[in-house]
Amino acid sequence: MSLTKDYTLNIEKINTSRIGQVDFKNLVFGTTFTDHMFECDYKNGAWQNPTIRPYGPLSIYPSSKVLHYGQAVFEGMKAYKDEKGSIFLFRPLENLKRINISSKRLAIPEFPEELFFEALETLLKMDKAWAQTGVGNSLYIRPFVIANENCVSASPSNEYKFMIIISPVSAYYSGELKVVIAEQYSRSADGGVGFAKAAGNYAAQFYPTNLAKEKGFQQVIWTDSNSHKYLEEAGTMNVFFRINDTLITAPTSDRILDGVTRKSVIALAERDGIKVDVRKLTVTELVEAAKDGSLKEIFGSGTAAVISFVNGFSYKNTLYNLPKIENSYAKRFKKELMDIQYNLAADPFEWRHKVV
Repeated sequence: MSLTKDYTLNIEKINTSRIGQVDFKNLVFGTTFTDHMFECDYKNGAWQNPTIRPYGPLSIYPSSKVLHYGQAVFEGMKAYKDEKGSIFLFRPLENLKRINISSKRLAIPEFPEELFFEALETLLKMDKAWAQTGVGNSLYIRPFVIANENCVSASPSNEYKFMIIISPVSAYYSGELKVVIAEQYSRSADGGVGFAKAAGNYAAQFYPTNLAKEKGFQQVIWTDSNSHKYLEEAGTMNVFFRINDTLITAPTSDRILDGVTRKSVIALAERDGIKVDVRKLTVTELVEAAKDGSLKEIFGSGTAAVISFVNGFSYKNTLYNLPKIENSYAKRFKKELMDIQYNLAADPFEWRHKVV
C-alpha cells in the first residue's frame, strides 16, 4: 500500500452540533449520523489529503466507476461508552485487516493502518458526545471505499475515496427470527467475492430476502450454490447451530465471511469448555436434528446484531419450531460479548481497544 510520505490530518469542525435534534430513545438503525466524517483520496498512486469535516453530501461524476462497475467495499464496527464515559472499540484491527482483504479482492488499494487508527480515534473523540451509555447503545462505524475515477472504461479505477461515517444506534434486531432455508438462490459462489464485504454481495441478497419476507420470514439461511445441501450464512450474519451440546458453524471459505463476532463466539465457547465443530452441516442433518429433538438452537452473529436468536426455520414448505431452553448458548454468548464490549467484565482476550 502507498501513502504520501508526509501527511497531516486536516480537521474542519462544525459550527453548531446537530446532537440536540436527535431523539436517542427512538433511533432507526443507520439513519442518523454524527457531526463529522472522514475522507481520504487515492490519486497518482498514493492516499492523500486525509480530512475530517462536517458530515454532508458528496459530489461525484455520473461516470464515477463505482456507479458502473461496483468497485466498493465496506466494514461494520462499533464503539461503546462505559458508565465512566470512556469509549472502547472491539477488535478494530480485525476490521481493518478485513477491509483491506476485501479491497485487494476488488483491485482497490489497501489503506494504511496508522492513518486508519489516527483518523478513527480522532473522529470518535470529536463526536464522543453522540455515544450513549447503557447496554445496547453504541456508535455504529462504517468505513468504506468507492471507486470515483471520472471514466467508464471497464477496468479498475485509478482513483478512490476512503471514508468513515458514524451512526448512533440501539439494538439492531428486536425479538426472535423465523428463517427460510434457501433452495434456489445463493449468496455467493466458489471463486467469487463472498468472503469480502463487497457492496454488491448485499444488493444480490435483497430480492430473495424480500421473497422470504412476503411469506412471513425475516431472513434467509443461505446454502451453497453448487448443490444447496450445505448451510452457510443467515441473512447478513454468520450462523451457528447447537445440536445437543455441540456448537456447529460453517468453515470460512471464499464464499463465507470471516466474521469478527463469529471468531469471538468460537473463542468464548472454547474458553467455556463448549465443544465447537467448524464443519459443513447439511440441510438434511439439520432437519433430522429438528425432528428428533437434538437441535436446540440456531443463532446468527454479526457486528450490527451481535447475536440474533432464531426460533424456527422452514424447508420445503415445512416449518420447524425450535424449543425454548433455559441454558441458551446464544443468550450466554451475547451477554459475555457485551460485558466485554461495554467494559462490564474482564477482557482476558484483550479485545477492547480504549480510545479515550
